[in-house]
Amino acid sequence: MGYSDHLRSLLRPLDIYNLSPGSLSNSELEALGRGLDGVSQRMDYAERESALSTAAGEGLDRLESLFARTPVHYSTELRRQAIAALLRIGGSCFTLTDINNTISGCGIKALAQEKDRFGYIRIIFPNVAGIPEGFEQIRDIILDIIPCHLDVEFYFRYLTWEECEGYRYSWDIIHQREYTWYGFELAV
Repeated sequence: MGYSDHLRSLLRPLDIYNLSPGSLSNSELEALGRGLDGVSQRMDYAERESALSTAAGEGLDRLESLFARTPVHYSTELRRQAIAALLRIGGSCFTLTDINNTISGCGIKALAQEKDRFGYIRIIFPNVAGIPEGFEQIRDIILDIIPCHLDVEFYFRYLTWEECEGYRYSWDIIHQREYTWYGFELAV
């Protein structure tokens, strides 16, 4: 039901307007209804794009413009998560938990792990095999988030020989699946 129908239903009980098709009153209500329908659509769009959880285009673009670097765009949902992570960054985000809550602001799931030596952390990408696409941009964002006194090591996941034995891979299986060497490294 559009606004023209709504306006007609409001005026019909008064029984003083000729609301039959083709009448001047009906045409006027139709024109007013179309205008209000357009306003309603624009308001719905503004409401949708102003909330991070529902924004899909312009709203995300405007939020990203608040930051020095924009996250890598893999999907709308990951983009929303990255912006939410970047918005959580505060002046006291120095604990490992705080760092892990914010480094996904790079655009993909990333985790920081403490190393055996003081002042060293390892960044892993648990959902990605190999080097993530757009890594230079991801690295720059993560290094902006990580406190500068920490030495950062990026760790990339590849198939190990031990895993090959666990999966019972043989050269015959590798040839049957037509893996390239690079494709085989990523078969985790």
